[in-house]
Amino acid sequence: MCVPCRFAAIGAVAAVLAGGFAYAAGWIAPHRLTTQTVIDQFQRNAGLHEGFRRNHAKGVCIDGFFDSQGAAAALSTAGVFAPGRTPVIGRLAIPGGNPAAADGSVPIRSMALMFTQPDGQQWRTGMNSVPVFPVRTPEQFYRQLVAAQPDPATGKPDAAAMQAFLAANPAAQAFQAWIKRHPPSSSFANSAYYSVNAFYLVDANGHRQPVRWSMRPELPYAPQADADKGQPSWLAADLARRLEAGPLRWHLILTLGAPDDPVDDATRAWPDDRRQIDAGALVIEHASAQANGACRDVNFDPTILPAGVAPSNDPLLAARSAAYALSYQRRTREEALGARSDKGSDKGPESGSSKGSNP
Repeated sequence: MCVPCRFAAIGAVAAVLAGGFAYAAGWIAPHRLTTQTVIDQFQRNAGLHEGFRRNHAKGVCIDGFFDSQGAAAALSTAGVFAPGRTPVIGRLAIPGGNPAAADGSVPIRSMALMFTQPDGQQWRTGMNSVPVFPVRTPEQFYRQLVAAQPDPATGKPDAAAMQAFLAANPAAQAFQAWIKRHPPSSSFANSAYYSVNAFYLVDANGHRQPVRWSMRPELPYAPQADADKGQPSWLAADLARRLEAGPLRWHLILTLGAPDDPVDDATRAWPDDRRQIDAGALVIEHASAQANGACRDVNFDPTILPAGVAPSNDPLLAARSAAYALSYQRRTREEALGARSDKGSDKGPESGSSKGSNP
């Protein structure tokens, strides 16, 4: 890969693994960088697309259920791990804030899920097809986002700015190396998805077990075909075709951390020999357009957790929560204002900036 192309690709995935970052308190010392400033930077990078998510704007809704066999019930009191089925609403997407972006413009896929237990408690999780993150802190993420801002003259990130960022943040090398070794998948359905951040499973005695999780597909991985790279949209159509033949399945794999494994650093993978538990099967039965699907109004905040699952002290988790909330507020407000402004007018369905969009 040519050096400018490589930096352009890195810039394109600067927003891959999270919706945007700032501390939950709303600022990042020492310059009081607000959550609003970070979300504004997303808009500068991708343009303003009213009514859409500021990241992962292009996607499709999914629904089905999680079938637990109880293999993880001893580790957590969460009802989702007890034997039985839990309904699931979710979303498959690509990163970036442009809902018209070509599917092949970035090498990452994402899966967001909301499990709703019988007692009403929810578990929401946002996962991506890369097991590590390029930066550890919200400050570093914001600097990366700024470095990835397209140059108006070329429409691409400035290679020198991105190179300077990477030189100042060597931990991003693990992320780069993983991307290089793993070409993007040919489908949403044959990709694995990773929590990236660490959490805790909490059992009936209050014991806290560090954990990272992943969704591993039953379909074998296949790389993106050259013919697809030039097509603007094929992932949603491919998913629909596959679902016509029957449900799609992934296995929820819980990777249990050892006492000395980092729980506050998303740039560092845990050793491969850590114990893993197959907690059950995610079964996706249907897909629907995001404009009217069940996922459209869901904020997939990864800190919304049921009793029995707890967040770690990874600084990116609280930051994601703050930014997801602001993104949700903006897109729903834009839709409401767009709907009101269109009343009584002769605008067609494509005239309003938020018509047919997904908040």
